[in-house]
Amino acid sequence: MSITTSAPKLQQKPCKSWLDILFVAGGKWLLLGVLTIAVLFPLAAIFWRGFNPDASQGGGLTAALSLFSSDNFRWLLGNSIKVSISVACLVVPLAYLFAYALQRTLIPVKPLWRGVSLLPLLAPSMLPGIALVYLFGNQGFLRSLVSDNIYGYWGIVLGEAIYTFPHALMILLSALSMADARLFDAASSMGASSWKSFRSVTWPSSRQGVFAAFCLVFTLTITDFGVPVVVGGDYQVLALEAYKAVIGQQQFGRGALIGMVLLLPAIFTFTLDAWLRRRQRDSLSSRAQVYVPKSNPKRDWAFLAFVFMLCAVLFGVFAMAVYSSFIQFWPYNLSFSLRHYNFDGLPGGWLAYFNSLKLAFSTAIFGSLIIFTGAYLIEKTSAQKWLNTALRMLSFVPMAIPGLVLGLGYVFFFNLPNNPLSFLYGSMALLVLCSIVHFFTTAHMTASTALRQLDKEFEAASLSLKAPLYRHFYTVTLPICLPALLDIFRYLFVSAMTTVSAAIFLYSPDTILAAVAVLNMDDAGNVGGAAAMSTLILTTSAGVSAALALASRGLVRRSQAWRRGDLSH
Repeated sequence: MSITTSAPKLQQKPCKSWLDILFVAGGKWLLLGVLTIAVLFPLAAIFWRGFNPDASQGGGLTAALSLFSSDNFRWLLGNSIKVSISVACLVVPLAYLFAYALQRTLIPVKPLWRGVSLLPLLAPSMLPGIALVYLFGNQGFLRSLVSDNIYGYWGIVLGEAIYTFPHALMILLSALSMADARLFDAASSMGASSWKSFRSVTWPSSRQGVFAAFCLVFTLTITDFGVPVVVGGDYQVLALEAYKAVIGQQQFGRGALIGMVLLLPAIFTFTLDAWLRRRQRDSLSSRAQVYVPKSNPKRDWAFLAFVFMLCAVLFGVFAMAVYSSFIQFWPYNLSFSLRHYNFDGLPGGWLAYFNSLKLAFSTAIFGSLIIFTGAYLIEKTSAQKWLNTALRMLSFVPMAIPGLVLGLGYVFFFNLPNNPLSFLYGSMALLVLCSIVHFFTTAHMTASTALRQLDKEFEAASLSLKAPLYRHFYTVTLPICLPALLDIFRYLFVSAMTTVSAAIFLYSPDTILAAVAVLNMDDAGNVGGAAAMSTLILTTSAGVSAALALASRGLVRRSQAWRRGDLSH
């Protein structure tokens, strides 16, 4: 019997081994339980707390109407929308030009420019704000170049622009990575100018990515409180108000109501983006030819100058933050010192940093295992189709929940006295669970994309040889998909190392994290200590990412020898 004829039986033949039944059915039900407890229940707890008529809980509709009709709320909402739109309008064009330079021109050393542009991903969102304080604050290095200090609207806009730039860039790089060379050849043969080719070919195929990037930047900005808490000054926004309501004033009902408001733009943009993706037709056909940019010295030099200036700004901002962490006493004593790295004013000293390492490695290890295995069960097994559909839907829910809102939901759900899981509150286990769920969707999409590229005949061949499915998963699927699995591990590690939005509500004195410590030290006026901890996070994220990339080369080379046709031993 050939492999081809046995492939359809994969959809009909049930698992005979009890281990396969446990692996498939048990794995799906376990993933369903985890997502229900870690996503749906905390989300429901926010709405329950926000609309609870008990005045001690939330105040219900009366409190909601009082909050939403107040002048202060309208002021906060207007500030948040104004900042978010400003950041999106600033970041998306810059990121589009940067992505265009990397994908559609012949500028030199592209890996260097791309690496510098992704620096903000390796640090908490507070670091750009801290760097701006040292550059343009009341005693900033470049204070004389500006008429006013950095605190307020422009400080938030610039800080958020630096923080969100790589997020928009990754989407636009993907949007501009695929192009059919035949379309450009046809436009050129018809005498179309470069600008007309861009309008008729490049822009139509990439505008959906532009909209997705705009929505993402808007959502990230309106739900972030890291930058506003550092450089916001008197210019208050909703995310910062929610943070102060819960942490500073213990007004959990008010925090829940603001959390629901912050959930709306994320849900709206996520839904609209999904609708546009369904309507968009495939931009490449099976006969498409790979587009290779042609030499154009004027264009390439112009884009090189733009990329260099933008990378210089990004590198300069982060270099300033790192430099300031080694200064004895800014700006009066600029001698080199390591005193900020003692963390004397931080309870536990270096405990926060080591806790973040523990969180990052635990999230990366357990998250990679759960997410990749779950994606395999969804994509490669047909038993219980309704459960596959439910898991697919639940897997995309975390993308629509901002970290601040997710953290509030965990407070309201896991801190309930009658909840049998309340013992997890304040533990490292809950921080790991929250981090896995927070970054679940992106990692799941990466795993699903890699798994869909594998022909179903792999599993069919395994069944025809009567090999258990779980053994096929371990010996065949994992080695083939190792590059994607390593990408997931790296993404989860860096994200957990830098996260602050959800974890800010969940830590205890024993589980305080490095990113949270940055926020607390900045609040206490210890900006040097905050810069030092941010530098540790940045260098650790970069170092682990680089080490993982180097170490993975050998693993990938061994497990992917079949791709090169090297079958010798």
